[in-house]
Amino acid sequence: MKAGDLWEFPESLPFGNLFEETAAPWEWLPKVREALSAFIFPNRHQVNLPPGLIIKGDVFLSEGLQLPPFGVIEGPAYIGPECELRPGVFIRGNVIAGRGCVLGNSCEYKNCLLMDDVQTPHFNYVGDSILGNRTHLGAGVILSNLRLDQQYVIVKTPEGSICTGLKKLGGILGDGAEVGCNTTIQPGTILGRHAAVFPGIAYGGYLAEGMMATARHEVRLMQRPDQSNVGN
Repeated sequence: MKAGDLWEFPESLPFGNLFEETAAPWEWLPKVREALSAFIFPNRHQVNLPPGLIIKGDVFLSEGLQLPPFGVIEGPAYIGPECELRPGVFIRGNVIAGRGCVLGNSCEYKNCLLMDDVQTPHFNYVGDSILGNRTHLGAGVILSNLRLDQQYVIVKTPEGSICTGLKKLGGILGDGAEVGCNTTIQPGTILGRHAAVFPGIAYGGYLAEGMMATARHEVRLMQRPDQSNVGN
């Protein structure tokens, strides 16, 4: 499995040379830290900051953002243009967000890559994860990033199970993937392009492109989720 099977790296982000389509998808996660370490952060922000928004360390805020009256952003972090950050957002460092993302109310982000038009609107945890273009997390979705036994995360792929060498790895969501409300995604879960997971369940493993996982079955979606109509 290659990263190019899941994503088209967005042109809105200036880090394309580091994220190779031929790499394994989970190999992109350490590249987040590498990309931000090499990025030259400006000395001052280009936007006006609300008084209740606390910023620590190196943070790049693009123009055209909607910023909340209160929240915390710890660098290094890169927030792309036209993103919406909602009240109570908590960004814990090593976070990259592309164009038009929603980083929602009371949501926490740590060591993750969000590509363009990602929607994480309400009460989500996004740790050590990669979310492809136009992915959507329903309210209360948790991307769990640490096994109970704290051993290396093993991913399931069409080619078999592979040890990633990472002790922390959350969700790997392909372009257009969808996760229903109050669902927990187990460490190292891979969702193919336009795959969907039913609300209110715990799901782990590999879900192929265009498939939907329920509590008991995996079924082919009759049509791809229309992200333009997803409520946020």
